[in-house]
Amino acid sequence: MTIPFLFDTHTHLDSYKFDSDREEVIERARAAGVQLMVNIGFDRETIPTTMALAEKYDFIYAAVGWHPVESIHMKPEDLGWIEELCSHKKVVAIGEIGLDYHWDTSPKDVQHRVFREQIQLARKVKKPIVIHNRDAHEDIVRILKEENAAEIGGVMHCFSGSWETAKQCLDMNFYISFGGPVTYKNARVPKEVLERVPMDRLLIETDSPYLTPHPFRGKRNESSYVAYVAEAAAEIKGKTVEEIAQITTENGKKCFGLQ
Repeated sequence: MTIPFLFDTHTHLDSYKFDSDREEVIERARAAGVQLMVNIGFDRETIPTTMALAEKYDFIYAAVGWHPVESIHMKPEDLGWIEELCSHKKVVAIGEIGLDYHWDTSPKDVQHRVFREQIQLARKVKKPIVIHNRDAHEDIVRILKEENAAEIGGVMHCFSGSWETAKQCLDMNFYISFGGPVTYKNARVPKEVLERVPMDRLLIETDSPYLTPHPFRGKRNESSYVAYVAEAAAEIKGKTVEEIAQITTENGKKCFGLQ
């Protein structure tokens, strides 16, 4: 499926799952119409590989941050490292950051502290933030409000919350991003939320190699499949796929300061 103007706003092309065919995966994305990608570096291992990709390809940009699952391992010097990288011309956001109450790897108080520190850093360096939220809707919204995240805004990555949560995030200057799950037949809530999100605040993504859209569910995801997310969004919004692709690309450029 080839659609012009696609922007995969969240991908992990540096994942080991692409070690055997990364070049081909990137070529397939370009052939499918993906003009821009933001690759996410989220810990000590993936930040360097993300930066390497961003430096190698002019159409790949980087977000760097500390994932909530990894927050127990974050040291003060890591925050300084992220701040230093934010001056790099290819770094467009701090992320993915947030809270994850599903995987019991980092205590909640540690996750909260690391999340707050990174929001404060983002405000200092004036970068948007990319939010990871798993089973933590109330605390995410509360901390974003308390830390005045509206000042910088950003992306609610692969949004899985209610419309009420989405509305609070929209009020704080965030874009709402949807991935593969919105293509699933039983994904009633994400589809209802997507339908209500204003067109100028809508983003699409893959989160590849995870959350693969229908009809490839169960297999490895890749950036070219963002076209299927665009197709689902078009059906829900009553727009053409080309309209969705162009609008979400413009939104992504605006969000990440690429205009």
